[in-house]
Amino acid sequence: MKLTIIIVNYNVRYFLEQALYAVRKAAINIEHEVFVVDNNSHDGSVEMLKEKFPEVKLIANTDNVGFSKANNQAIRLANAEYILLLNPDTVVQEDTFDKVVKFMDKTPDAGGLGVKMLDGKGNFLPESKRGFPSPFVAFFKIFGLSALFPKSKLFGRYHLGFLSPDLIHEVDVLAGAFMLLRKKVLDEIGLLDEDFFMYGEDIDLSYRIKKAGYKNYFYPDTKIIHYKGESTKKGSLNYVFVFYNAMIIFAQKHLSKNNALLFSILIKSAIYIRAFAAIVARIINKLALPSLDSGLLFGGMFLLKEYWEQNHKYGLDYYSPQFMGVVVPIYVSIWLLCMFLSGGYDRPIRLSRIIRGLVFGTIVIVIIYAFLDENWRFSRALIILGAGWSVLATILLRLLLSLLNFKKFKIEGITTEKRVVLVSELEDGIRLKQFITQIQPDINFIGFIHPAKIFSNKNEDYLGTILELKELVEVYQINEVIFSTKNIALQDIIDSMSKIDHAEVDYKIAPEESFFIIGSNSVDDPGDLYTIDINLSIIKPISRRNKRVFDVLSSIMMLLFSPIIAVFQKHPIQFFRNVFLVLFGYKSWVGYARSNGFIKNLPTIKRGILNPVDTVNITVNDENTIKRLNMLYAKHYHPENDMRIVLRNWRKLDRKN
Repeated sequence: MKLTIIIVNYNVRYFLEQALYAVRKAAINIEHEVFVVDNNSHDGSVEMLKEKFPEVKLIANTDNVGFSKANNQAIRLANAEYILLLNPDTVVQEDTFDKVVKFMDKTPDAGGLGVKMLDGKGNFLPESKRGFPSPFVAFFKIFGLSALFPKSKLFGRYHLGFLSPDLIHEVDVLAGAFMLLRKKVLDEIGLLDEDFFMYGEDIDLSYRIKKAGYKNYFYPDTKIIHYKGESTKKGSLNYVFVFYNAMIIFAQKHLSKNNALLFSILIKSAIYIRAFAAIVARIINKLALPSLDSGLLFGGMFLLKEYWEQNHKYGLDYYSPQFMGVVVPIYVSIWLLCMFLSGGYDRPIRLSRIIRGLVFGTIVIVIIYAFLDENWRFSRALIILGAGWSVLATILLRLLLSLLNFKKFKIEGITTEKRVVLVSELEDGIRLKQFITQIQPDINFIGFIHPAKIFSNKNEDYLGTILELKELVEVYQINEVIFSTKNIALQDIIDSMSKIDHAEVDYKIAPEESFFIIGSNSVDDPGDLYTIDINLSIIKPISRRNKRVFDVLSSIMMLLFSPIIAVFQKHPIQFFRNVFLVLFGYKSWVGYARSNGFIKNLPTIKRGILNPVDTVNITVNDENTIKRLNMLYAKHYHPENDMRIVLRNWRKLDRKN
């Protein structure tokens, strides 16, 4: 056998499915086998594999054993001359396997090979070719010199920026996303080092290949898409610690004692610097807009107070210092909290959510005002004026940020119009158009682009051909291009993406006959996904937040009335245990009904004490009925549904799941 393809998967079902469709096309002319090692995914990946890819050899682990160990499980069973380690969030061209195998066949000193990788927007990924992270290389990388001087032979050695991305080169390190290895070399040097749970194993293996006298090659004559970071969220603190600790393991294993010590000091410094930067960035990202809002609201209330004193109270200092020092901060906090609960800080921005939250906050303030002592009732007029100012100020702020082209502050319906074209033949294109407009009815569909390079049909639905795509994007100001793989080669898709140098254009790929579309929205957030799941209410941030608020408030109420409720429970201790499990976020009062212990094809939520089956008075054992009830719950989720289920089944709050 010529080629063994190994993919390690963890909770990226849709990306895995797209990757396997591409693998199936690329391997058609090669004697091959495909292994998928699943590290205990809970998103339906294993069921999808059994249903759609029966030819795949599945290894289903019962826990997450890590990247290295999972790959080794398959390598030990492999029977081919070459082993390809492939990430699930990749898309290979139809010619990729043919070309890389032929190169390895005619290059006997090649121990390993990597290819030219593009991100989801068609940009070259510099990690396609890398140098070994010596102490100085690591220093230049950590402190930003490699980014400042990417093509310098001194500072740019981490990504070998001085080497052309369009020519074949000998390199130090192969990227683990696409790592083609000669089996006899692995037999000689050993498999992946399982001390590396994730990250660093590619550097370690590449180093051992070169140490054994073989070469690693960067091969740019074929390209792949790598939605980097989708299977492992690289912006997280966990990534910082895991990645840099992997570098320390590498240094201790391969560098001299002095160099390893220096390297470890640099890496540990980098860990703290990056971790601190990540924490600060996260805090700024989360609190920047609420801080601006609170400043505007507080400043507006101060000016309103000054105006009201001068023009309606006829005297200075009519309001005591407690008004601005205590009462106004409470008003502002209530407005911002209600706006948050209403979804006013979700993306994309919806002005209706902001207005709804501020109106509700004003009602809460007026109700509280009515119960206050006379000494704390300062002015109803200022509450109403403040509410008007809060609406005006928050909306104007977001409009300003949006006009300044801050992507995170795009306002839905005003600045986020999607101008979409479909590269597809008409029949499949109509199917995709119906699917997309069902999910996002507000998109502006411009038309179809024919996948053929030469097309004479004058059908008015076609704007042109794929060869004219770059010009059509400019003429029609397109900001999203969706490719159907039914009538177009992945090679043509990837080539088209790489040729259009337009930062505002997003690309998505729709695998044939599948009800999902994968693509990229930005370099910083490269993985994006359209699926039918987007129609489910439970997946929306506001729904998840409201569900959590309901769990907390209802748990507190149950504790307050626990002397009465507990009397009617068969297992009072379990009831109290459930209350605290829900209160602290380990469970929810309502979750999915379980069928054979697994919930398929639904967004993940906390396991529930009760479930949608509890809405009916009869015992339900039929799996299809259970699935339908779960789907209805997810699709039409509202806190009222949870309340109805809890009130209907209040004597079952001691249930043990």
